[in-house]
Amino acid sequence: MDRPSPIEDKDLRHDSFSRSDHRTKRLPAMGWNSWNAFGSGNTEELTRTMVGKILELGLDKLGYEYIVLDDGCYMPVRIEGRLAADDVKFPSGFGKLSDFIHANGLKFGMYNDIGTKLCSGIEVGICGHEKEDCEDYVKWGIDFIKVDNCYYPWDNATFADTENARFTFAPNIKSIEIDGITHEAKDAIITGTRAEVKDGYVTFIGTYDGTAPDRTPVGLQSSELIWEILSDKDKTSEFNVTYATGREEGIGEWLQAAVNDEVFFDGLLPATESPEEFVISDTISIRLHKGTNRIRLMNHRRQENTLQSYTRIRQELDKAGGSNITMSICEWGKTQPQDWGHKVGDSWRILNDIKFQVGSDGTPGKASWNDDYTLSITSQYNKAVIMDEFSGLTKGWNDPDMMVIGMNGIDDTMSRSHMAMWCMLNAPLMLGLDLRKVSKGDAVHNIISDEDLIALNQDPLGIQAKRIFTTIECEEPDKEYIRDIRRIDVLAKPLANGDLALAFFNLDKETRADDPKISIELILDKIGSKMVNRDLFANASGFDIRDLYTKETVRTTDRIFSAGPLGPCDSKIIRITPAS
Repeated sequence: MDRPSPIEDKDLRHDSFSRSDHRTKRLPAMGWNSWNAFGSGNTEELTRTMVGKILELGLDKLGYEYIVLDDGCYMPVRIEGRLAADDVKFPSGFGKLSDFIHANGLKFGMYNDIGTKLCSGIEVGICGHEKEDCEDYVKWGIDFIKVDNCYYPWDNATFADTENARFTFAPNIKSIEIDGITHEAKDAIITGTRAEVKDGYVTFIGTYDGTAPDRTPVGLQSSELIWEILSDKDKTSEFNVTYATGREEGIGEWLQAAVNDEVFFDGLLPATESPEEFVISDTISIRLHKGTNRIRLMNHRRQENTLQSYTRIRQELDKAGGSNITMSICEWGKTQPQDWGHKVGDSWRILNDIKFQVGSDGTPGKASWNDDYTLSITSQYNKAVIMDEFSGLTKGWNDPDMMVIGMNGIDDTMSRSHMAMWCMLNAPLMLGLDLRKVSKGDAVHNIISDEDLIALNQDPLGIQAKRIFTTIECEEPDKEYIRDIRRIDVLAKPLANGDLALAFFNLDKETRADDPKISIELILDKIGSKMVNRDLFANASGFDIRDLYTKETVRTTDRIFSAGPLGPCDSKIIRITPAS
């Protein structure tokens, strides 16, 4: 099977796909998604009940507007090539359910997958059916679509064939020849940190898999092999490469080759006996210009193929009349979507799922504050907190997954800090709990309905908070990826009316005596260029400080702010207004 092909590769290497004007300046989505509460067991009856609870709890008035059906809502196979509602779980069909949701003043969301199957294994993935599926989504009146990344034919996505690394990595490269002159790979320039020299050849030419929490999202996450070749004139030259292929992480069969920015080869090379059995490719002609030429060997297919697939969905939705449908890219941060998600989507997941322990029969799933993989609140936060420069009104939003408030395994303090984190990070606020277990005025309701916190998330300036200080020693708090939770982070977020939100998060499960002192000068140094009224802050004689948890406001002339000692997993969020 070859890669997707309808979209020209040159368009993917540049920024020709940009968010349509009517989809810019859209704030992070808010709503409810069925997955964390019910997994594949969601039903029409449960969905209608959740609509009623949204209204009963007054959550609709706070901005929770999307009701999203996740995996498990379709028939397991297509009916005459089309998607169909599971006739047991959703007997009225999606169109009538959509009408019901809209009649209650809410918006309707659905789910699919860029692969051949959904993550549950149901064989109705959108791959190869983009046109008809998008036509049906528009016919059903959806307002939101979450598109997952399982069983994807062109990458090592979860549940996919690991041999598909053949598409996403270049072969091992030993050398190139230009007009009979050999240039060793070990002597070439290697960009990024992905590729490495091994036994005289270069391997792992491609892009890091960002699905797991091991890699930072900041900085160059792919590698190219580059030679600088001097030519005394414009000329046609003969080129070949000595290579060995594989079908495993780091070693593939797909090679992209360019002179400067002009690609002269982009495809699969014939397979070799093994990744250590090197052969010489067929000779092809290339054009060199007078002076220095950069010969580049690479494989950016991990990003390009995935972007092609999501772009095809975006284009088909637009053609069918659904250009205003919100698209949630759920490819788990695998292909560094922070680099390209803004071209087609409104948000992009930054890691694998925040949890997998989905409850059955409405039993809450088990959430966690911290762990070594992606399932926890702090695992997601640790990546999202240094991704502020990727998000914004003209781009879209980093998505650390649905909130796990109201599930077993986390207490009220953790839940409150979790809510505050997602609000400061401008993350989509998608509830994932069974709302039948929530009553107006109880602890969970008070957390998810906190208007002061929601106002930070939905602030029209649309700037994600920046980490300006952390108690773990580092040179650049806003860029360094830190997984050790024995720390306190301080985040600053400029707001549209000129105020500033300042958040202190104790990520530790122990009380920390650290009491960071944050000066106005530090704040202005780190985010002054993003503030509406930097000079007013700099010259203010005093400040009104509102504690967003206690709802108390005090005036101070102090130019240094602190939280005092914070208990396990606790936080303090203040909103600062320069006093006139």
